[in-house]
Amino acid sequence: MTAEIVSVGTELLLGQIVDTHAPTMARILADCGIGCRRRQTVGDNLDRLVEALDVALARADLVVTIGGLGPTQDDLTREGIAAALGEDLALDPDYEKTLREIFALRRFTWVESNIRQAMRPPSGRFLENPNGTAPGLLCEKGGKIVIALPGPRNEFNPMAEGVVREYLERVQGGKVIHSRTLRVCGLGESLVEEKVRHLMQGDNPSVAPYAHPAEVHLRLTASAGSVAEAEKLLDPMEAQIRQLLGNAIYGINDQTLESAVIDQLREANQSISLAESLTGGWLGMRLTSVPGASDVFRGGVISYTSDAKKELLGVSEETLRQFGPVSEVCAREMAIGCRERLDATIGVSLTGNAGPTSDTDGKPVGLVFLGIAQPNQVQVWDYRFRGSREDIRQRSTQIALVKLRECLLEVDPTS
Repeated sequence: MTAEIVSVGTELLLGQIVDTHAPTMARILADCGIGCRRRQTVGDNLDRLVEALDVALARADLVVTIGGLGPTQDDLTREGIAAALGEDLALDPDYEKTLREIFALRRFTWVESNIRQAMRPPSGRFLENPNGTAPGLLCEKGGKIVIALPGPRNEFNPMAEGVVREYLERVQGGKVIHSRTLRVCGLGESLVEEKVRHLMQGDNPSVAPYAHPAEVHLRLTASAGSVAEAEKLLDPMEAQIRQLLGNAIYGINDQTLESAVIDQLREANQSISLAESLTGGWLGMRLTSVPGASDVFRGGVISYTSDAKKELLGVSEETLRQFGPVSEVCAREMAIGCRERLDATIGVSLTGNAGPTSDTDGKPVGLVFLGIAQPNQVQVWDYRFRGSREDIRQRSTQIALVKLRECLLEVDPTS
């Protein structure tokens, strides 16, 4: 069974709100073993809504609409579904009675436009909405299924996770689509794809790469009768990928790079301190967001000015005068300074120019120096990042975690 999601609302097209319901619905469909092939977003216009539904019904077995079920004139989803199914809306007297009772119980003023919420196509039945007055709708006709859900979050979520999920599990016969994500760092997307390309040709399980700043995620997906059966299909695929990528895989599913680094530091009985300039404490924030980080994290210095670098970290006046604060030499002395002064086994420094303009020494926007001081060596890398100020700062913290992890592994993940 294939599905398509149609989100309804001009506010979505104007960017006034973000559609978070469609991803939730797609996940529920996958959990129930139903492949969501496409998503559409359409405004509050009946002709365009009917067109979208006609197209969706032509290429999917199941169409789920989100939004447009209220009582006002711009709530057109019921009318659109009826037109797409070749039917006319009809009043459901029983639900009209229920609606009037709800309004009386809540002491809401009854307006005749509310009666629109009691209209449905002959092929449809109402789905109970315990948190609102607009019921959902389930239509079955000609081998096609249409499910309509309200837009408000407190109404959509309980219905989607409740009565709709129960229906989908029943109609699909207990199958699931289950995914596992392998998180990779230190390798670019193209190199990862080259290494696993032959595994990407399979259908069940399937493998797909997704690029993120300084890391790549590989999503492994299997269809089976249960999550346990799907996991058994994914295990050998993961084993093959681990043989190909080795230590470049740092985690599974929701594990973050910072949590992986904290785990490595703890296992290696190492401690860390930071000296941050352009990132302003961002790297420290990421590390300390991990529960138990205090086991290995000594502290950090936000040495944003040259004076702070000199006074708090011991960067020499000569270094700052001759090479400037954005330099390899400064990053080296910052890493050594924070390691020694905070009594850690590893010191990490970040200094650079995040923009928006070149610094007083003419150092270009995006130039970043990363230093890592260990007991027996100090290494410094330079990078040229592109993007906005926030992009450069975020990428700086990411590459710091990547290189720190490599130092802890003491291997080159590309070998």
